[in-house]
Amino acid sequence: MASFDAIIIGAGPGGYVCAIRAAQLGLNVAVVEGRDTLGGTCLNIGCIPSKALLHATHSLHEVHENFEKMGLMGGAPTVDWLKMQAYKTDVVNGNTKGIEFLFKKNKITWLKGWATIPSPGKVQIGDEVHDAKNIVIATGSEPSSLPGVTVDETIVVTSTGALTLPSIPKTMVVIGAGVIGLEMGSVYARLGTEVTVVEYLDAITPGMDAEVAKSFQRILTKQGFKFILGAAVQGVETKNGMASVTYKLRKNDTEASLEAEVVLVATGRKPYLKGLGLEALGVEILPRGQVKTDAHYATNISGLYAIGDAITGPMLAHKAEDEGMALAEIMAGKAGHVNYAVIPGVVYTSPEVASVGATEEQLKEQGRAYKVGKFPFMGNARAKAVFQAEGFVKMLADAATDRILGCHIIGPGAGDLIHEVCVAMEFGASAQDLAMTCHAHPTYSEAVREAALACGDGAIHA
Repeated sequence: MASFDAIIIGAGPGGYVCAIRAAQLGLNVAVVEGRDTLGGTCLNIGCIPSKALLHATHSLHEVHENFEKMGLMGGAPTVDWLKMQAYKTDVVNGNTKGIEFLFKKNKITWLKGWATIPSPGKVQIGDEVHDAKNIVIATGSEPSSLPGVTVDETIVVTSTGALTLPSIPKTMVVIGAGVIGLEMGSVYARLGTEVTVVEYLDAITPGMDAEVAKSFQRILTKQGFKFILGAAVQGVETKNGMASVTYKLRKNDTEASLEAEVVLVATGRKPYLKGLGLEALGVEILPRGQVKTDAHYATNISGLYAIGDAITGPMLAHKAEDEGMALAEIMAGKAGHVNYAVIPGVVYTSPEVASVGATEEQLKEQGRAYKVGKFPFMGNARAKAVFQAEGFVKMLADAATDRILGCHIIGPGAGDLIHEVCVAMEFGASAQDLAMTCHAHPTYSEAVREAALACGDGAIHA
């Protein structure tokens, strides 16, 4: 039995970042992880492998659609699916080994196995029980499903199975038009799969600024996606290597069905808390399955904390990382803090979609007076030069003070462009502050400046 200042359960983005920061602040830290590799869902079966496949398939799209336009002639490449899978695996291995190196560098103990918390201050792995002044639940989340839908990870798959399909399907039905469904659907659509998305709501990407969501849907439709919105899935049956998806249209209760080689269930995620023994410990759990915590990530059990997907808030790796760093500082006697008003969200399709702060719908609901500055990428020289002129930047600012309240981008490099606005919002900047900052030409970032200018006297190139 060993004793630690902190034992963190889970080595995903929240857990490993919390561990590294706590170790940097002088705490004796251990991390419990049952996987053979560190990094959690994100690095192993989530963010990183999906971005590898998105990159590979976007490169394929460029070859087929744009190379000849640029004078790059020659036969179009074919897809070696097994080799693409091997590339994805290499990317994952490089990242997970990097975390292992960081653990050794920061003298963090990796306790291999699955944890139970038998009593406050105790963590059990197998037959071993360890003492800890602080215990952190950073166990992440798992895919959620629907009644009448049985996942077999062969024909009916979650994002996990979708990353490792044995071959490229001719047809795929995606249940759920959220980030995960559209990203994975985008991978297969570029590979030639006929992708149909079935969504319960009347719009894709719930919570996204409505104007951006409509534009996003139009662009995806041009890329070959088919959408059935306002449809409640009733069930999925598999037979002879095919799946049949039955759904009911909410507007008139008519029922229909679709057949596909693969069905991707992308209806969100839920906290993963199995085996921890939280119920016996008396830990308060919220109705939707999250661990209840206070503003300092503390549960109702002394010395027990929770972060990331295990608690409320957006299920984003970077949100978990921020909470991990904040909690490490709290455990070290400092004042940890996360600004939840400035957490960006990104969809890594092509074009990318990124947002931070309030949507226009939220501002209307609040009754807040605001102004909108928009700029299309069609007016951006760099975007036009590389065939990525679809989309726009939309900035929202307070009508009286000009303070930036939110920004929504659909276009090239949106996931990187949004962070300029994040920094501006952290400093309480006005749209004019951003508009008067010199931006290099020609860059995509000029579109952000132009949207800020449009909040004032007007954009230059529109």
